[in-house]
Amino acid sequence: MNSPSDELAVGVENLSVHLGGARILDSVSFAVRRGRITGLLGPSGGGKTTLMRALAGVQRHTGTATVLGLPAGDRRLRDRVGYVTQSRSVYADLTARQNVAYFAALYGRPARTVAETLATVDLADKADARVRDLSGGQRGRVSLACALVAEPKLLLLDEPTVGLDPVLRVALWERFRDLSEGGTTLLISSHVMDEADRCHDILLLRAGRVVGSGTPVEFHERTGHRNMEDAFLAVIADADDTGSAA
Repeated sequence: MNSPSDELAVGVENLSVHLGGARILDSVSFAVRRGRITGLLGPSGGGKTTLMRALAGVQRHTGTATVLGLPAGDRRLRDRVGYVTQSRSVYADLTARQNVAYFAALYGRPARTVAETLATVDLADKADARVRDLSGGQRGRVSLACALVAEPKLLLLDEPTVGLDPVLRVALWERFRDLSEGGTTLLISSHVMDEADRCHDILLLRAGRVVGSGTPVEFHERTGHRNMEDAFLAVIADADDTGSAA
C-alpha cells in the first residue's frame, strides 16, 4: 500500500523568498497530488512565477520544497520535470521541428515523438517554419512542445495560455486533462480566474501567501458564489479581514 507521501508530486513547507530586501513569498505551505491539474491562481505580482522557479530549482529559498520525492532542483529531476516559462525558451533561428527534435534527442526520446508532440500543440502545419517567423502564441506552443516531448512526470506551466485565442485555449486545456489522465501532474499558473474551473485543485496566491486552497466545487460552496472570480474575491476579503483582526 502506498503511503500518503507517495501520492504527492510536490510538497512545500514554510517556503519563503526574499529578493532585493522584499519578501516575495511568505512561509508558503501546500501539497500537490500526483496525476492532477492544480491551478496556481492569483493576480499578477502575487509570487506565482517565483514559486514556479523555486519548484524548478532555479530560485533560492528558505524552507523546503520536495518534488517527486526529491529536493527541488535535484539533478535526478532533469528528465522528470518540465518547466515552461513565460519567456519562451526556444531557438528563434531554428524551425519548430528542429527545436522539438533537439529536446527529444536531449532526453533520449524516439524521433517519432517530435511530429506527435507538434500535432498535440496544433503546430503540425508550422513544423518547418522558423520560430522567429511565428506569432507570440505559436512561439509559446513551441516552448510547450519542447517540454512535452520529454514526457515529464511533472509539468510546471507558467501562464501557458496567455495571448492564445479562446478556441486554442480550450484545446490546450483538453490536452492538459488528457495528460493528467495519463498520470502526468500539472501545476499551471494563471491570473485568468475562469480557468480555475478547469482544474482539479486550486491554490489561490496573493501577496506571496496562499490565501485559499481546495477544489473548484469547494470554493463555490464555501463562498456561495457560482462565478469563480466572485468566489476568489470573497476568499481574499475574508483573508484580509482575518489578517487585520490578527
